[in-house]
Amino acid sequence: MPSASKARGLIPDTLIARFRADVEALCGEGLLALAVSGGPDSMAMLHLAVAAFPGRVIAATVDHGLRAEARVEAQLVATACESLGNPHATLNVTVAPGASVQAQAREARYAALNNWARGQGASALLTAHHADDQAETVLMRLARGSGLGGLSGIRASRDLGGELTLIRPLLGWRRAELAAIVGAVPTVDDPSNRDPRHDRTRARALLAHTDWIDPARIAATARHLAESEAALDWIADEVIRSRCIIDDGRIAADLAGLPREIIRRVLTKLIAHADSPADGPTLDHLLDRLENGLSSSVGGLIVHPGDRMIIQKAPERH
Repeated sequence: MPSASKARGLIPDTLIARFRADVEALCGEGLLALAVSGGPDSMAMLHLAVAAFPGRVIAATVDHGLRAEARVEAQLVATACESLGNPHATLNVTVAPGASVQAQAREARYAALNNWARGQGASALLTAHHADDQAETVLMRLARGSGLGGLSGIRASRDLGGELTLIRPLLGWRRAELAAIVGAVPTVDDPSNRDPRHDRTRARALLAHTDWIDPARIAATARHLAESEAALDWIADEVIRSRCIIDDGRIAADLAGLPREIIRRVLTKLIAHADSPADGPTLDHLLDRLENGLSSSVGGLIVHPGDRMIIQKAPERH
């Protein structure tokens, strides 16, 4: 059984209780699978988890094979886990070099962690995203012109299917307080976090040098927006249930009098149901045409305007 005594010796009881409450608000009983890179944030999460949930924690580090130091960093996490009496695994993935290497690495990392956690029988996969990460994400998405969904930031939880949930229990914690927890513990310094070519690095620098912007308040705003996003999504589901008829590949949707945003969400769901998902600009173009009484195609579908919109497969071209 993992021993929590060493972790408890580093952390005040109030912080352990706070972390326990944050995790329990997002998932129930079961094994907790932690993604631990070796940085201060994830190492703090490791120590908090071992102290708060002794015997229920496993950890893994992903080696993307992109930096020579990665193997040493994974070993640092393995050593820390060994000292805590906690199981650890190193997951090796392959990422092809190129312009989208960060996106590829993220996709490979989550796929590996998902498979590992599922294979271990975990009920939750935990990552160490915190309030400062959330604030950076919101700023980045503001700069890109994101809508409500994007400005809701990093979600606190997401169903991964098969009784596994991705949770982020540290979204209410600040980077500095996590670093303080592991001030006496060896951690990894990832140089990519300071690379000015990355949007997140620039957002982090802006927050660090702008004293009137409070990352914690931005994170709170993201939380409020996420609640609004969930409410609008619920309304869209109710509209589909009560005002749409799906019959043999043809969808009739009575959307008369509804706000544009609700129509957008309903159409997004209906189009995705027909295996033709559309991005934001495509949906904007679709809505503009429908509002002007014009039919429009999206993917392999055609949408006809009117109080009762008709969505059906577009005729095949010969």
